[in-house]
Amino acid sequence: MAFDPQPCLRGELLELRPLRSEHWPALFAVASDPMIWEQHPDRDRYEEKVFREFFRVALESGCALVATDLRDGQVIGSSRFHAYDEEHREVAIGWTFLARSHWGGRYNGEMKRLMIQHAFASVDHVVFSIGPRNHRSRRAIERIGGVEVGSRFTRGHESIVYRISKPWVPPKAAGPVVQQTPPDLS
Repeated sequence: MAFDPQPCLRGELLELRPLRSEHWPALFAVASDPMIWEQHPDRDRYEEKVFREFFRVALESGCALVATDLRDGQVIGSSRFHAYDEEHREVAIGWTFLARSHWGGRYNGEMKRLMIQHAFASVDHVVFSIGPRNHRSRRAIERIGGVEVGSRFTRGHESIVYRISKPWVPPKAAGPVVQQTPPDLS
């Protein structure tokens, strides 16, 4: 099965849809919180100029997803697939962030679970590269079964590399996948 880098995925708490230019105002409103980026190598991503470049690259990637809260339809964050490697049956998930109002594991856990389960329809391994000082993200990946497999330098920053491989059983706290929805291109 060919890997779809921009699926529409729906869980019990949130929905992931392809990132579009019209998501800019709502996503920047979330990203403009400096605390979101305090453990990230690019700590100034809350600044409009810096986030505008992040957003531009995300749009151009064709792999970025926007997350909305199913309770109220509000944009709460973003993530994306990248580095798809068909030969090694591997894809990476990264550039994930959520509004602080949605921190605490349930939303992040569901987002990762939806993305991992989608990826495993086409690949055998999902990889995460996380800054060594980003303890929140590292703990979150470890809680869902990520295994530290090494480190690497990219874009001038060291990253700790985690891998989740098939077979994978998502943690019960993440809840079941509700459905995969077709994109609404209207």
